[in-house]
Amino acid sequence: MDKKNTAIGVLLLAAALASFYFSARYAPQQPVRPPAATATSGSPLATNQAPVAGPASSPSDATLTASAPSSLAPAEFVTLANEFIAVKFTNHGGAIDSIALLKKPAHLEAKGEPSADRYTLNARQAAPALSLADFPGADRNVAYTLVSRTATEVVYRAVAHNLEVTRRYSLAKAPGLDDYQLRHETTFRNLADAPLALPRAAFNLGTAAPLSESDTGIYLNAGYYNGASAEFVQRDALASGGFFSSAPPPAFLDKPAAIQWASVKNQFFAMILTPDQPGAGVRIERVKINPLLPAEDRGAYGVTAYAQFDLKPLAPGASATFGASYFAGPKEYRRLANAEVFRHGEDKVMQFSSGFGKIFFSGFFAPLLLTIMTWVHSIVPSWGWAIVITTLLLKVVFLPLTLAASRSAKRMAKLQPHMQAMREKYKDNPQKMQSETLRLFKENQVNPVGGCIPILITIPFFIGFFTMLQSASELRFASFLWAHDLSAPDTVYSFGAVTLPLLGLTHLNVNIMPLLMGATMIYQMKLTPTPTTDPAQQMMFKVMPWMFTLFCYNFASGLALYSTINGLFTIGQQMVINRMPEPQLPINTGAAPGAVKNVTPPKKKR
Repeated sequence: MDKKNTAIGVLLLAAALASFYFSARYAPQQPVRPPAATATSGSPLATNQAPVAGPASSPSDATLTASAPSSLAPAEFVTLANEFIAVKFTNHGGAIDSIALLKKPAHLEAKGEPSADRYTLNARQAAPALSLADFPGADRNVAYTLVSRTATEVVYRAVAHNLEVTRRYSLAKAPGLDDYQLRHETTFRNLADAPLALPRAAFNLGTAAPLSESDTGIYLNAGYYNGASAEFVQRDALASGGFFSSAPPPAFLDKPAAIQWASVKNQFFAMILTPDQPGAGVRIERVKINPLLPAEDRGAYGVTAYAQFDLKPLAPGASATFGASYFAGPKEYRRLANAEVFRHGEDKVMQFSSGFGKIFFSGFFAPLLLTIMTWVHSIVPSWGWAIVITTLLLKVVFLPLTLAASRSAKRMAKLQPHMQAMREKYKDNPQKMQSETLRLFKENQVNPVGGCIPILITIPFFIGFFTMLQSASELRFASFLWAHDLSAPDTVYSFGAVTLPLLGLTHLNVNIMPLLMGATMIYQMKLTPTPTTDPAQQMMFKVMPWMFTLFCYNFASGLALYSTINGLFTIGQQMVINRMPEPQLPINTGAAPGAVKNVTPPKKKR
């Protein structure tokens, strides 16, 4: 393989990963406050003349959620459960206190075994999920009355200011609902003899929290889909006034849009509200959910959001119902891509095509790889072996193209002495040198960029794997060999906390998979034909594997496993190629018209 082309490819890959990683970690977008959106016409929750209402800001801490504390009696709870989730309801706001995911462990024990505790969404919260914000007489500071409760349904009711609010939740299995999804309806009824104008309804989506103490929160965000594209706002976008600004952090960020769905999520779990009719916008807040940690500790904060809907004025005795489906569960692509249940592109919550990965079409490659791996996993019930087999399948599929590129690289290497002589001969005539070089390539059937093709093929799949591992809940706590979690580094020993933020390191750990990946890259470079003796290029080849290993050192072990298997296959392939007969080229140096002189250099002794 032409090492010059290889270097270009590897440099491009390293730059892509570095840019993707650092842009996600250190470049929060500048908060803006667009003008108010126009309400969607024709919706039962449409234009309303009432002023915009939403969660206010705490005067003591701009990052905290608004509602003033109340002197309510202790909350009363009821729980509905199925095989997948246990939903805990509270009468405070007639809303969802928390959702336990019955098939998802909360953490790993000391020996790497999944804990008996279940992961719980909205356990640390700014407000109960689906509670109304700043809605007089019906918000989270109101104690609702429990009207009825069955094994699959719970109903709450509150009355204030001539308005009756009834909140119904159903966990019954029904067509068009996922196992992690419940159905919700809020009915507003005018009890007065005169028309009643209603304020804007802002439903809390839940609070997404860091997964663990070591979670830096770069995957914590709130998002929405407007029917054309999905937009996401990171938690840390509200941590300051801007990347180069000294302004105080905004209390909230409003995003007017005709939302088809809105969500809050962390790396592997999401809460998604899909209303029956489009909404008016989303309000996003960075909230402190751990009061025991200092204000400067990023781990103390989560992200919450409110989906906003404009309500029509109610005629005397009239009522209007807001209906929605609410998903609270793992970000499993196969589940969220089921169009029979999720009809509004909720799978975009995976963010496969976000950021720098969009350039490498990760929106196509990431779900493709995850789909293939899921199929392999259905046959071989190990996610580690699923990664290995998927990698080998891809290598076999692209083997003909890779072999052709390798043969082209070997032919290119044999031309190097003649190209060097040509540069000396025509150093004063660049145009002649270019034409003679093209003639040399054409007569000897050499593609000057042929050696770069395998790298160009590898980049989208590598970026696809990287993007996939950011969201795929399937690999969370999946063990393989010594790795207890393929979605995290395979740390076998830790020296403790360090401060190396530019490298993305918070702890100095011993991770085996990235070291194996680096070793395969170094050996692979040694097997590659050397087309040049340029010391600068040789130094670059020696440094690149080390730099690449450093960039990937703290990434998920599943990514390093993929790269290691890919490298081992390539090493074996290159060893076979190196034992093939040297190509015989009809090299014509142009010394005499029609003369053909084979000046193939003698094969070096190994």
